[in-house]
Amino acid sequence: MNSSVIGFPRVGKLRELKFASEKYFKQEISTEELEQVAKGLREMHWNLQQAAGISHIPSNDFSYYDNVLDLTVLLNALPENYRQLGLSERDTYFAAARGYQGVAGDAKALAMKKWFNTNYHYLVPELSDNTEIKLVGDKPFVEYEEAKAIGVLTKPVLIGGFTFLKLAKYKGSKTINDFADQVADAYIAILDRFNEQGVEWVQFDEPSLVTDLTQEDVALFTALYEKVLAHKGNVKVLLQTYFGDIRDSYEEVVGLDFDGIGLDFIEGKQTVELLERYGFPADKTLFAGVLNGKNIWKSDYKKVITLVNGLKKYSNDIVISTSCSLLHVPYTLENETSLPEEVSQYFAFAKERLQEIKELTELIGTSGSGYEEQAAYLANQKVFSADRVYEDKHVQASVASLTERDFVRNVPRQKRRAIQKEKLQLGLLPTTTIGSFPQTREVKQNRSKYRKGAISKAEYDENIKGFIKECIDLQEELGLDVLVLGESERNDMVEFFGENLAGYVFTEKAWVQSYGTRCVKPPIIFGDIRRENPITVFYSEYAQSLSDKPVKGMLTGPVTILNWSFPREDISLREMAFQIGLAIREEVLDLEEAGIKIIQIDEAALKEKLPIRREEWASEYLDWAIPAFRLCHSGVRPETQVHTHMCYSEFEEIVKDIDNMDADVISFEASRSKLTIIDALKANQFETEVGPGVYDIHSPRVPSVEEMVAVLKNALTKIDEENLWINPDCGLKTRGIKETRESLANLVAAAKIIKDAVFV
Repeated sequence: MNSSVIGFPRVGKLRELKFASEKYFKQEISTEELEQVAKGLREMHWNLQQAAGISHIPSNDFSYYDNVLDLTVLLNALPENYRQLGLSERDTYFAAARGYQGVAGDAKALAMKKWFNTNYHYLVPELSDNTEIKLVGDKPFVEYEEAKAIGVLTKPVLIGGFTFLKLAKYKGSKTINDFADQVADAYIAILDRFNEQGVEWVQFDEPSLVTDLTQEDVALFTALYEKVLAHKGNVKVLLQTYFGDIRDSYEEVVGLDFDGIGLDFIEGKQTVELLERYGFPADKTLFAGVLNGKNIWKSDYKKVITLVNGLKKYSNDIVISTSCSLLHVPYTLENETSLPEEVSQYFAFAKERLQEIKELTELIGTSGSGYEEQAAYLANQKVFSADRVYEDKHVQASVASLTERDFVRNVPRQKRRAIQKEKLQLGLLPTTTIGSFPQTREVKQNRSKYRKGAISKAEYDENIKGFIKECIDLQEELGLDVLVLGESERNDMVEFFGENLAGYVFTEKAWVQSYGTRCVKPPIIFGDIRRENPITVFYSEYAQSLSDKPVKGMLTGPVTILNWSFPREDISLREMAFQIGLAIREEVLDLEEAGIKIIQIDEAALKEKLPIRREEWASEYLDWAIPAFRLCHSGVRPETQVHTHMCYSEFEEIVKDIDNMDADVISFEASRSKLTIIDALKANQFETEVGPGVYDIHSPRVPSVEEMVAVLKNALTKIDEENLWINPDCGLKTRGIKETRESLANLVAAAKIIKDAVFV
């Protein structure tokens, strides 16, 4: 049986691409040196997959920053303002990704959004009326030849034209249909090039097919591919889908001239049902996504083999595949020297998933039930027969005993608002930041020394106090109204809390790319979750002692902790969310008791696990996600102000649900999305006070006072001044001290201009 991998992690075993890219941004290495690192990683990844016997190895899944941006460049769709900077090809690419501010000009980065239901972020293509889509680049062709030169024949991978059109933002009078023919022609040109190269298979990724589609969407998809596939020549075309099933377009998909169709049997709830109802064409290859590309638990060989054998009634030509790109899991368990065997035996990261594919192809190829006697099968089933769950009967009982009263604050929001304004005396248009401040070299060294045992806990804490004082002093100097402690004690907003909760296990180097050079290290939920000791109270209490201004207590909410962890697969997401919610509730009440007047419970990832299908939003997600957040804060006094923060998703469609979280203040990422969220807030009569981010912290550029004044003037046309807060769009962890100081100084200056103009 043949096998396929949809995509492979590109940052490297030890984040080599991240570090090389950051050196390049600092002009410490040349373009050629950066490209050598990238080439070495590509070759390593191809060789790994070849050694594992993968039949269909991807190429062009590598990216310096983002595959959607790669395609935007390939199709000549990069907005003109980046080209006008006159930079090199590589620097123009990075200007679109990160923004640019220098001698060549000033350009904001492209908008960034979540990639479907994952924690990966893509850069949104912007198509204007003068955009001419055509093939202009050569990246996929060069990388195919690069692999071929080392003896690896690959299947080039590109995001499909339909998904590109669906993800794009249209800036002028032209709409999606106006660009369809240009996109089709560009993909025909791509296939022509692949034919010239003698490529056997090409993979077009169309994850947009798993979303809710209208008849017009399906018609657009069908027309696009009827035109493209008529010119495929000798190249076999694989239509690859993932993150769900294609119930809205299955009949049209199987009726088109694709040579292979990739279906998701992990997240595709109706995928098997679609095969049962409509069958599968005998002249096509079924690429069956039966190994989870988004979670780190080992595959149960018995279940996978049973599933694949069941699929044989629908197709005689099956390729076993990952359910999606392995981009969403860490690189390898080989880096994890501290995980005990009784824990690590349950996990499979990207490299280990390759070994699973190799073993499964061999086992499925064994006649009859002979596979049951094979060593690989027996070893796998031994793991699954063991009891791995760390049970906590008290936690389970606490969740089971929750009642409606545990999710409701006793005093309504409008009454709380009056109490809080009297108590806090902040005035109109208060300024604040989201939470984290730059993680300097000294901050990281302090953490590293403590982890290695080079300094004591007392020394570590004294150093943290020093960092907190520097942060408070800076904010006092800048004139911010509500302060933060800076989070120098935290490595990551989720991992930090996970390390202080029973039921979690942690890795050393299990990094996953979130966007560009930003990587996260998700903790793993291994058992029932409870708080063992106060987590943030000591540092928060110290920070508040340094200022007469309110200093926010900073927590991560239960839904984000869950969504940015690798979850268990043996209990429901609801159960895990409520367990975490109870733990955070204890921390909230302890912060309040310590005198913290404002407590922020971030739900940056609220939308991440929102089902792709709208009909499942309430019943399968929002009916527990919103209550899990309310559980955290329902016990606080009315004078305690509860904040939350959300970023990099399109929240417009769930604004009413967000309002129902019953927070007092919410900050949104809004800068890259051009403040479109505030239109939805106004339309839905949003009650919660709101701070739409006035500048993009994911870019190194420093926003001017004038541009932030313009943002605030726009916001005040749609948000009442009584309800508006002024803040950046996200935490400042990844930024430098200099740019942070300058940006916040401009923010405070912009706020003063607005206040003087409106209220004086």
